[in-house]
Amino acid sequence: MVDKNTAFNEIRPIKLDNNKLIDFSTAKIMGILNLTPDSFYDGGRFKDNNSLLKKTEDMILSGADIIDVGAVSTRPGAHNISCDDELKRIINTVALLTKTFPDAVFSIDTYRSKVAEETIAAGAHIINDISGGTMDKLMFETIARLKVPYILMHINGTPLTMQKSPVTDNITSVVKNFFQTSVEKLTQLGVSEIIIDPGFGFGKSLECNYTLLKKMNDIRINNLPILAGISRKSMINKLLNTLPQNAINGTTSLNTIALLSGANILRVHDVEEAKQVVIIIDFMQNNINCK
Repeated sequence: MVDKNTAFNEIRPIKLDNNKLIDFSTAKIMGILNLTPDSFYDGGRFKDNNSLLKKTEDMILSGADIIDVGAVSTRPGAHNISCDDELKRIINTVALLTKTFPDAVFSIDTYRSKVAEETIAAGAHIINDISGGTMDKLMFETIARLKVPYILMHINGTPLTMQKSPVTDNITSVVKNFFQTSVEKLTQLGVSEIIIDPGFGFGKSLECNYTLLKKMNDIRINNLPILAGISRKSMINKLLNTLPQNAINGTTSLNTIALLSGANILRVHDVEEAKQVVIIIDFMQNNINCK
């Protein structure tokens, strides 16, 4: 188990553009809002604005600290769509969400600098880049200019290719070296509000995914918060012979391990269940005085 002081109390808070701070005295929940028709679990679920708003409200009321909005599927083998199509899917929704829920925090799941720029202009607060700047060379300088928090994820390849030659060895060194190099580049550009994400399932073997889960605190640099996105993924289903639709028990188990291993944000489809995990772990680590 990670020492609670290392896992939470010393983690750098993230400052939003309105000077609001996201601190990590307790872990945070990021709820997933997919606008894609082909995501591996909830693709095509939302047919109109009312269903989108209802889902967002439900996640906020269930305890989501951040809502992560994405318009491009990044499941293994997913084909790309154009930047224009991505913007058509997402830009009006972001404007609607930020107007309807002015006190909520919205991140945008995109690897395109143009989408980052236009969605931030529409009211979003954070950019969540699954490519870690590797699929759009303008992303880092765009983030520096926008002065918004940035989620830097490690990926090996692209969503289309990442499982063809996954990393199978030395995964903690590979991921940590990537973070060290990328964070240095971002810092030189003036970016300081950074969250790191090891990228579970994005170009790693099953064994490497579980090694990262076990050794998550070993890849931390500069006391930056770590995001764990494990929800209903194949690293659960391959091991348990389940489908995404019935992987909630495996997800809860791995979310628990992630928090004990040093994660500070859980990115999830099921906010209520993840919030229960956070409450239990927080109580166990911070409130037990019985000897």
